[in-house]
Amino acid sequence: METLSERQNTILALAREHGRVDVDELSTAFKVSPQTIRKDLNELCDRQLLQRVHGGAIVGSGIENVSYEARRLLAPGAKKAIGKKAAELIPDNSSLLINIGTTTEQVAHALAGHRGLLVITNNINAVEIMKNFLGVELIIAGGQVRRSDGGIVGDAAVDFINQFKADYAVIGVSAIDADGSLLDYDFREVRVAQAIIRNARHIILVTDAMKLERNAPIRIGHISQIDTIVIDAPLPKELQAICNENDVNVVVVRP
Repeated sequence: METLSERQNTILALAREHGRVDVDELSTAFKVSPQTIRKDLNELCDRQLLQRVHGGAIVGSGIENVSYEARRLLAPGAKKAIGKKAAELIPDNSSLLINIGTTTEQVAHALAGHRGLLVITNNINAVEIMKNFLGVELIIAGGQVRRSDGGIVGDAAVDFINQFKADYAVIGVSAIDADGSLLDYDFREVRVAQAIIRNARHIILVTDAMKLERNAPIRIGHISQIDTIVIDAPLPKELQAICNENDVNVVVVRP
């Protein structure tokens, strides 16, 4: 799948900021024809990033996540920088739990130079990335494979994760609420993420700043349960205050 154009990325950012975008206004702003804007909007909607409405497009609902392939196209530079920094926080000769997510995949890529790592994951994509890393021993959870993203979910995956006590965990979430709630869309993945949080000594949350603008219906836990957050922009004051009160280390990286 091709990456988004600069104009499409800007349109998507405007839609996330304002809730909707208008064909005529975008046509004027970018000095292109309405037909060109409609083509951009149709492509963004085909990738499930926006939802088409009369005269423009809106951001999709908070009930269903955008497709996994579409999420890979969002903020790729930020996710790569986040993944690199998170990997630097994980020492050699340690054990690590990783859950499903496009940002956690970037952490997996950045672990290529590590040695003596034991990685336990429910993320088929992470296994594919790391399977030839000589310094990494991989263990993959058993359970139901979610076709949409290669995540292994369900009771069997939870029971499997509960067998371990890892030094570190790297988790991603779908949204972060203003009150510090960590949110997702699929209760099956939520249960796996909760098991990962319970069974690691140091929890690293990797997230791009767009997750602060999104909503999702199912609660994984709270930001106070995290030890380190790696993000590409400063947190809002309210969330930063919660982190300060709970000794959560916030690491801000720049793409």
